[in-house]
Amino acid sequence: MRIANDSLEYEVIIIEPGFNSWLATQPPRGFYSQSTLELRNDFYVREYNLRVNNSINYSPDLYVWRIDYDRKVDYGYEVNYLLYNYFLFFEKRYGQKLR
Repeated sequence: MRIANDSLEYEVIIIEPGFNSWLATQPPRGFYSQSTLELRNDFYVREYNLRVNNSINYSPDLYVWRIDYDRKVDYGYEVNYLLYNYFLFFEKRYGQKLR
């Protein structure tokens, strides 16, 4: 899945089987404010990236690449919505607790 904001300035690409069908069961776009999503994504990205850098304690098969996310950048609603939902999907699918 390729996710981009309207200006195509930023995008998220999710290549995870089952994500689209799982997303259809989640609260719809507009349920969360963009600022809420940005705050939650900032926390999730920090924790995720810590685990990427700590392959002794966390599986490098799950935590492969760092996510380059800066809360000060306006990625748009769509990018933030889908990134946040991906983290929820990731937690559930792989039994991980990022929060």
